[in-house]
Amino acid sequence: MNNKLKQLNKKIIKCRKCPRLNNFIKKISTEKRKQNINDTYWGKPVPGFGKTNSKLLILGLAPAAHGGTRTGRPFTGDKSSDFLFSCLKKVNISNLPYSESLNDGLELKSTFITNILKCVPPGDKPTNEELLNCSNHFENEIETLNQIQTIVALGKVAFDNCLKILKKKYGVLKKMSFIHGKCYKIPNNIKLIACYHPSPRNVNTGLISEKQIVNLFKKVKKIAKI
Repeated sequence: MNNKLKQLNKKIIKCRKCPRLNNFIKKISTEKRKQNINDTYWGKPVPGFGKTNSKLLILGLAPAAHGGTRTGRPFTGDKSSDFLFSCLKKVNISNLPYSESLNDGLELKSTFITNILKCVPPGDKPTNEELLNCSNHFENEIETLNQIQTIVALGKVAFDNCLKILKKKYGVLKKMSFIHGKCYKIPNNIKLIACYHPSPRNVNTGLISEKQIVNLFKKVKKIAKI
């Protein structure tokens, strides 16, 4: 991680722009759920994770209340992350089939994982103002991770908000609809790929399967050339 990314992560961690989100983080970090009652929660905005020279960016909407907000790393310590990392391990993007903490030895192959929103919103529903406040952090990540060639957006909300930020950066883009597995070309040779969110609901209803997501990330590796 270079100094520019380190400074950006420090800025993200110290951010207190959104009072509603700050209060919610404090609430869930003190009123812990039963299975995490003895855990010490991260309890701050959650910066991204990965190497500065990554070619692939995996993007979610926001850290989970008892996942990333507890561990301090995006897509860590909950059922969605367990499913995602199981798939990433099978395609050799991750060296571990799960991620539980900041010190678990996780390494990613030319991949950076982050969220549009760095703080967990109540009911997983951020306001437009909160998304706007946080968009600057994601824009700075994109600037810093200047070798990114491919973005995989997990879920429609992450996909739609990623498009808003890319439109702001690159100007008018053609209409792009969220279609699982669809790959769109963005200016500056970036490709944006839509992917269903690896949530228990999507898995349990059969919307996605491990085989389906593994196959998608096999294609992603070829597109991103990693």
